[in-house]
Amino acid sequence: MNTTTDSRGGLLAVVSQTGPSVTFFDAVTHDVLDVLEMPSEPHELCFDPDRRLLYCVSTYVHGYYHAHQGRERLLTVIDPDTRKVVDTVGLGPDHGPHGLALDRERSRLYVSVESTDDTTGGVVILDADTRRRVGRIPVMADGPHWFAISPDGRRGWSTNKEAGFVSVLDLERDEFAGRVPVPGSEGLDVSPGGEFVYVAAPKGDFHSAPAARPGIRVIEAATGEVVRVLPTEGIVFPVHTTAGGLILAGELRIVKEEGGALGTQADGVLTVFAPGSHEVVGQVPVGRFPLTITSSPDGRTGYVANVMSSTVTVVDLERMAVITTLEVARQGEAGAHGLAYIPAAD
Repeated sequence: MNTTTDSRGGLLAVVSQTGPSVTFFDAVTHDVLDVLEMPSEPHELCFDPDRRLLYCVSTYVHGYYHAHQGRERLLTVIDPDTRKVVDTVGLGPDHGPHGLALDRERSRLYVSVESTDDTTGGVVILDADTRRRVGRIPVMADGPHWFAISPDGRRGWSTNKEAGFVSVLDLERDEFAGRVPVPGSEGLDVSPGGEFVYVAAPKGDFHSAPAARPGIRVIEAATGEVVRVLPTEGIVFPVHTTAGGLILAGELRIVKEEGGALGTQADGVLTVFAPGSHEVVGQVPVGRFPLTITSSPDGRTGYVANVMSSTVTVVDLERMAVITTLEVARQGEAGAHGLAYIPAAD
């Protein structure tokens, strides 16, 4: 859920998948303040403003989705002010955690996890105060990745790469509530008012042309129907909505359509759509393979993590211009991944 704290004086936390680490940048000067070593393969981050904690999932021992050397099952809890690890939470028997979402009203933390040999993929529910497991909701698909919840905390949506649908979850009853047909999906986010869910589809495929025209599927939350497709030139992985309702989409530029690999991309593009009209209001060049996007709480600044160039492109969303590019250290092929903006403490 979006906060409304002023963006001045905050921190930007950035995961390096093969760091493995979380780097803390000053959000004003963009100086590196600290680099915190992490367990293997950290992926995504989620900031909890009520407890001033930062959550980080570790997804694999090494490698990528469908090309790894074992799945991790770990949630690391970080104090962003001291930049120290304060807790680790085992998610077993589940494994391969990806997406994170926080329900501040009910103090719940949701973590999407991959399927096991005998259980479909799902969303694990943790009590945010105790960090104890209180439930699990199946998504009826193998590998749920991004997960988002409505502003009122009643509905959740999970993207599924291979499955031809977005999963809809009833978070009041903690149960699977239905499917929205989508031709494979990557990132998603919910509009600030909860009216729409924006889904990147089809899924990224590096070995052949996409199965459907790439773009953003706009799901009307009340009806669960796709009401519009916002077309893009390239395959989109991350989708993010700002506090003001702008829709930010990270487009890949693949050098080779056939036989491509993770590293065969040119620099990507951030495409920005207006709330309401859903018209394109700007495009900004970013690094190679944009994978995660976030924004400052006031919605004026966007941050795009580019996993193959291991950079974060900082974007002025009012001028639609690059402010600076942040370098993130890595040891292997995959670099900058998950992002979180941390407002200054009161």
